[in-house]
Amino acid sequence: MSGDGTVERSGRGRRSVRVLWWTLAVFVALLLVALTAFAVWALTPYRAEPGPLARAERDPAVVVERLSDGVLISPAGEASGTGVVFYPGARVEADAYVASWVPVVAESGATVVIPDLRLNLALLDSARAESAVKSAPEVTEWYLGGHSMGGAFAALHVGSGNGDTEWRGLVLWATYAVESAGLAERDDLEVLSVAGGRDGILSPEEVAEHRPHLPEDARTEVVEGMNHAQFGAYGAQSGDAEPELDYERAHEAVAGVTAAFLLGG
Repeated sequence: MSGDGTVERSGRGRRSVRVLWWTLAVFVALLLVALTAFAVWALTPYRAEPGPLARAERDPAVVVERLSDGVLISPAGEASGTGVVFYPGARVEADAYVASWVPVVAESGATVVIPDLRLNLALLDSARAESAVKSAPEVTEWYLGGHSMGGAFAALHVGSGNGDTEWRGLVLWATYAVESAGLAERDDLEVLSVAGGRDGILSPEEVAEHRPHLPEDARTEVVEGMNHAQFGAYGAQSGDAEPELDYERAHEAVAGVTAAFLLGG
């Protein structure tokens, strides 16, 4: 009896070990598939549309410079001393915002740095602005901003107080600050929040719902007819609504609002 029981228990033990190993192997395989899928997703970003990018680069009022880790847009004439570090949206390359920011720089004299982000995700690189400011040492006051996910993590970074940069304010395009950013009671920040009236990714109503998480005097604007992807120039985005403005008119509208904000208007 004792021998039979021992053999039976030993057999059950071996089966349990085999089940455990098979379960572990399946888990590892699924994890590798998920990580591979994520890497492919993150490393195939939305890229700048050639037409809008080329037209922006030809604007005589600005100088567009490719950095090793981003893009620097400076006024061809006298600079205002104001700078903006701007985080791209999730899976959007830095070049895709050159066409959006060139008219802002031309009108305001601000200097803009659009950094490359790790795996094109601000989620993984929210403190990137601290090194980006070194690209323009002549700037005397800095704003941090971003589009979509980029804006949300820009707000979190400013709210965290981490880093050496004293941020004058935030420029938020088609995004919002979460409550944990701790910005609602701040009276030392100038904040602009711009939404698109035809945004199918983040509607103006959703942006407005998070308005209480910004300082009381934050400036909010809605560009009617503009969708989510038109805050950049990278083509259509899945889930977005059809715009009622073309790129040029959309960029002129958001540039006018943003330039006025940076000029203190």
